[in-house]
Amino acid sequence: MSKAKAAPPPGCTLNINDPQVQEAAIRIQASYRGHRSRKELREKGPPKILQELKDVVLVEGSAAKLECRVSAFPDPFIVWYKDGKELKDGPKYRYVFEDPDFVALVVRDGVLADLGKYTVTIKNPFGQTSGSACILVEVPAKVSKGPDYMKAKRGTTVVLKAEISGEPPPDVAWLKDGDDIEEDDRVFFDIGDTNTILTIKNAKLSDAGKYEVFVENSLGTDQSFARVDIL
Repeated sequence: MSKAKAAPPPGCTLNINDPQVQEAAIRIQASYRGHRSRKELREKGPPKILQELKDVVLVEGSAAKLECRVSAFPDPFIVWYKDGKELKDGPKYRYVFEDPDFVALVVRDGVLADLGKYTVTIKNPFGQTSGSACILVEVPAKVSKGPDYMKAKRGTTVVLKAEISGEPPPDVAWLKDGDDIEEDDRVFFDIGDTNTILTIKNAKLSDAGKYEVFVENSLGTDQSFARVDIL
């Protein structure tokens, strides 16, 4: 014997001929079509960068992170470059994909050579886009290799050379026996990007002594010493 169907609870019946019901149905269908259209546009659209990359400062020995917010459906193919050269995901450079729309590059173990322009390309089947920013590296002033001990004869030219580094580029000073050297045509020094050279022409017995090269920038100081004997 078949069971009689239970009547729906009060208020749960719909009259499809009711104009309000028909209007609600039209709104639901329109909303669904709009959602479907938006979804389709998102899926078929080329990548867009919604938040640009920004320059970052990397302190020597630490890590830096470049990131941007993107919109790309389907999921894009990401490649990072430094000064036009592709960077491989690995121990030094790490590709990061953060939910929901952020892509990032982490640069580890910062050194001065990491200074440069970084570019990300974002590509899917419907197109591609790219963005760029710079990593600015800060390195404490350092005397990488100090001057060597020198022994020279009177009347000869003495040259003391030191290798230096630092970003911002350091200020450089040379001292003799603790006092700043006052340059003239006979005793003077030059400062390059990676070295500094002190020249002493027509060496005299009074030029013998303890020489110091001193470097300084906003992140630190360093110095190195060498003895000069004049025979």
